Amino acid sequence: MEPLYQQTHKQVHEIQSHMGRLETSDKESLHLVENEIQARIDQIFSSLERLEILSSKEPPNKRQNAKLRVDQLKYDVQHLQTALRNFQHRRYVREQQERQREELLARTFTTNGTQKKILDIANMLGLSNTVMRLIEKRAFQDKYFMIGGMLLTCVIMFLVVQYLT
Repeated sequence: MEPLYQQTHKQVHEIQSHMGRLETSDKESLHLVENEIQARIDQIFSSLERLEILSSKEPPNKRQNAKLRVDQLKYDVQHLQTALRNFQHRRYVREQQERQREELLARTFTTNGTQKKILDIANMLGLSNTVMRLIEKRAFQDKYFMIGGMLLTCVIMFLVVQYLT
């Protein structure tokens, strides 16, 4: 059990040093480094399974210590796995933000005001600017008539409810 434990412990430290390479590697080799780290983590998990079996076969006075050491290794490897996933998630979010930024920079923005569209349609129909101004003035006046009518209706409803009930 001891040689396998030492080998596994050494592999954990190697992975920890490889995690530092993730931050400094370029985009092309990043996936290779990630895949290599993931393969090593999977290999360590298989070694840990064997270590768990071997630790249960230890003599009773050494069994507790052996299980504790294997659990500590498992805990370290799970932390490495989580750190790798966090790095991959941050990289994915960063790449997605870069894509969105490029899409926004490539997009041509146009004004989508309804007044411009109405003027274009009116010009197509042959309406003059004075007729368009009269229509806009009438729409402005109609808004006040509508608000006044709504208020008058509310007052009448209030008076009906107040005096007829």
